[in-house]
Amino acid sequence: MTAQPPSTPPQPEQPAEAVPTCFRHPDRETWVRCQRCERPICPDCMRDAAVGFQCPECVAEGNRGIRLARSTFGGAVVRTPFVTWTLLAVNVLVFGAQYLTGDVVSGLLAMNPYWVLVDGEYYRLLSAAFGHFGVFHILFNCWALYVTGPYLERAFGHVRFVALYLISALGGSVLGLWFDSANTFSMGASGAIFGLFGAVFVVGRRLNMDVRGIIVLLVINLAITFLVPGISWTGHIGGLITGAALAAGMAYAPGNNRTLWHVVAIAGAVVLLAALVVVRAVTLTL
Repeated sequence: MTAQPPSTPPQPEQPAEAVPTCFRHPDRETWVRCQRCERPICPDCMRDAAVGFQCPECVAEGNRGIRLARSTFGGAVVRTPFVTWTLLAVNVLVFGAQYLTGDVVSGLLAMNPYWVLVDGEYYRLLSAAFGHFGVFHILFNCWALYVTGPYLERAFGHVRFVALYLISALGGSVLGLWFDSANTFSMGASGAIFGLFGAVFVVGRRLNMDVRGIIVLLVINLAITFLVPGISWTGHIGGLITGAALAAGMAYAPGNNRTLWHVVAIAGAVVLLAALVVVRAVTLTL
């Protein structure tokens, strides 16, 4: 008689292992976990870490103690001075439009005290900085912007630099509003350029650098301003004073709350220039 082996009792089924889902997107399955908090994360939530991946929350938490690099005077670090290149491109494009349309574009952009104060075309206080009278005019201004722009943009950062440029241009127009005759037409980036010259001098002094080169450049250009007829001395002097003053306000701002001091300096310059425009408009109508 053959013996039968004892029957093995049936084993209960093992439950299938649950597939983890992303803690930020519960509808997405994933087997990847954050290396810091070990919560499951989907591909959209993965952030490269030194080893593996981390979730966005852990990356943000880790970055809180990291101090971001800043420019010399507190702006964001500038690797490519794209504001300078953009301003150069705009000046060239506008000059091309002037060349193709004759007096049409020039008439729309030019600064004229009568049109500003009587006709209320206040936009001309800034638009005039983007038009030029002739090839030599735009070549000099673009060369000066090419030389000084990247240096100042890296020193102050993109936003502060564009504020310096535009407010310097505005300062030149405002001085022209006060001292140019009503039939004077002026145009060009020279006010902004002289503001950059003044800013280079201020930055050089602030950093204890040799500023003799910029002094010589300023003396030569100021001599040309007053010796050569047809050049707007108000645009040059107004831009120079405005740019140097604003650069000083930013370069010599206290280290604590530097950003706040810069905002105050920029806003204060705009308010002061706007007040001068209003006062000029009121005194003209009295």
